Amino acid sequence: MSTTAGGPRRSGTTREEQVRTTRRRILAAAQELFLERGYLGTTVEAVAGHARVSVQSIYNVVGSKADLLEAVWDTMLAGNDDPVPMINQPTGLAMQAAPDGHTCLALYARMSREIYQRIGVLLASIYGEGAGHDPAVREFLTTIDRERAIGTRGVAQLVAERHGLRDGLSTREAADILWVLTAPDASHRLIRNRRWSLVKYERWLGEAMADSLLPR
Repeated sequence: MSTTAGGPRRSGTTREEQVRTTRRRILAAAQELFLERGYLGTTVEAVAGHARVSVQSIYNVVGSKADLLEAVWDTMLAGNDDPVPMINQPTGLAMQAAPDGHTCLALYARMSREIYQRIGVLLASIYGEGAGHDPAVREFLTTIDRERAIGTRGVAQLVAERHGLRDGLSTREAADILWVLTAPDASHRLIRNRRWSLVKYERWLGEAMADSLLPR
């Protein structure tokens, strides 16, 4: 048996790379099927066949069908399988450096549009086919809302500290307003159902946030 220090580490690294490669293949297959067939019309067995892996591999590497949806959502939201928080991506960084509140919130509206461009099709699948009635999907959507609340609280604090809020509006209330205005189902209704363009949606959202939060 080799006693070199590098042997076991190389072996471990190879296994980790294999798992990452398998995970990427599984998520790519799941994403394609979710968008093509919808969440309800996609089975773990179908994903396994499309990814050329065993069903057990999916459960070992990713988890259940609901876990697949969550992982696909995260990957589409970040734009890759090595997620960088939206606030640390170019639009988020520009928002943090904005010289005034209107510019800050206009950039936040742009971020919301960019998010919709990434996950809008999957969002339509979830809401359009009523997948939210599935208990696991409902729990997933509840988790998204909790995570969004954390994000909007951070943006509200940023605006309050650097640009100020209108009289009588607390940071908590500002966060709640942002949470409602940026809700995925709101963007879905305006863009998908009411046929708003992405440009119109972004402009309206920025103006609505500024009117609601900033000093008059």
